[in-house]
Amino acid sequence: MAAGILASRLIGLVRGLVFARYFSTSAAADAFTAALRIPNLLQNLFGEGVLSASFIPVYAGLLAQGERERARRVAGAVLALLALVVSVLVLVGVLATPWLIELIAPGFAGATRELTVRLVRILFPGAGILVLSAWCLGILNSHRRFFLSYVSPVIWNVAIIAALLVYGPGSALDQLAVTAAWGSVVGCALQFLVQVPTVLRLTGGVRPVLDVASEHVRTVVRSFMPAFVGRGAYQLSAYADMWLASKVAEGAVAALGYAQNVYMLPVSLFGMAVSAAELPAMSSAMGSERERSAYLRTRLDSGLRQIAYFVVPSAMAFAALGHVIAGVLYRGGRFGDAQSRYVWIILAGSGVGLLASTLGRLYSSTYYALKDTRTPLRFALVRVALTILLGYAAALMLPDLLHVERRWGAAGLTASAGVAGWVEFALLRSRLNRRIGVTGLPAALLLRLWAAAAIAAGAGWAVLLATPALGVRVGGLLVLGTFGAVYVLTTYAFGVAHARTFLGRLAR
Repeated sequence: MAAGILASRLIGLVRGLVFARYFSTSAAADAFTAALRIPNLLQNLFGEGVLSASFIPVYAGLLAQGERERARRVAGAVLALLALVVSVLVLVGVLATPWLIELIAPGFAGATRELTVRLVRILFPGAGILVLSAWCLGILNSHRRFFLSYVSPVIWNVAIIAALLVYGPGSALDQLAVTAAWGSVVGCALQFLVQVPTVLRLTGGVRPVLDVASEHVRTVVRSFMPAFVGRGAYQLSAYADMWLASKVAEGAVAALGYAQNVYMLPVSLFGMAVSAAELPAMSSAMGSERERSAYLRTRLDSGLRQIAYFVVPSAMAFAALGHVIAGVLYRGGRFGDAQSRYVWIILAGSGVGLLASTLGRLYSSTYYALKDTRTPLRFALVRVALTILLGYAAALMLPDLLHVERRWGAAGLTASAGVAGWVEFALLRSRLNRRIGVTGLPAALLLRLWAAAAIAAGAGWAVLLATPALGVRVGGLLVLGTFGAVYVLTTYAFGVAHARTFLGRLAR
């Protein structure tokens, strides 16, 4: 799973690099970034997170009990329900696009708003197809086939990159944005189709039939609604960030998008990978309540350590070396040093809650394995409320109080979201600990990880200051390579178990 996510995220960063070369932080970049978010609401509401929470525990549980035929019928019923609901919502979304723009990016006006409307209407059908792709992911994950479902987004990214490279030279930015949107739709279709043959082979063939009489289907639907509302709460938070960023300054929406592409790499590669891999295993737990609780504690604590080992240095790198990361990934064309530093400050804000967000995903997966989607929903609503209130104050009020440029308020958005993330994480852990027993990361381990990350950041800066003539990319790769190597070696010297495991795997 990590290999698939890494491949898709790396090609996603390449897509961001190509996009930045042509668009930088222009008005057309703002329009495309906002447009891509709006139809993706479908994918995020109905897609991987919600289906994982509601569908996988039921489907994987049936497989564990040897009920393959019943599992196949449940899969077909869920597919039919998704296809019906999403088709209606795609149609409504296309018709309601002008009103959605007013809700999501009210700061857009004139040509930027018109372009955003056009792009959203192109992108909506592709987002609907991605929901069906998420259904394939649920099937594949339940059968412990992780690579294909997580590497398939490579095709989507490649389609957009191809559109930019073929039509980019000589095209006006508005027209190029439209071309990239059509490339996205083609990529969505390919991402779904590449998974279908394996899904059909594993299930023995699935017939989409509307069947709401089955108790197992009703269980999926009952679990789906709280997960759907919870995911909707997260999306409300994300769109509130975009709404606020559209009022901060021109280019803020695009810069936030560039930073989030980087931020999502450790979230996906470590938080999502570990959480999604653990969910089918946790859902298959058998035995008494005491035995299940002990099993869940063991898997949860192991996953938390694995996530923390990689996410702690990621957060440190965002704060200390964010300009180097942005330079390596995006410098070129219209994207210069000023843009790199702007993305850096937003990345630094993202680092505030990075560890909480990734650990919180694993705690949520544990609740889902217990077929409890309501508790994560309640805490998600708390997080959203805090994110919106703190984000408004940090983005639109704090710059004036500090007498700094309004555009720096974009960093306040990511930092305030991080604070809210820590509150949600504390609530998730506290409630689950009362239910299955004490879980969490030892303070001594966290101290060693943060100390090693700080030492690695110092080594990275030493290389940066000593090699100013190597250029942005060569020098940046050397700096980041030094940071990673020093972190691994330092944690090994500190006796961190995952460092020994990691080095052993590299040696083999």
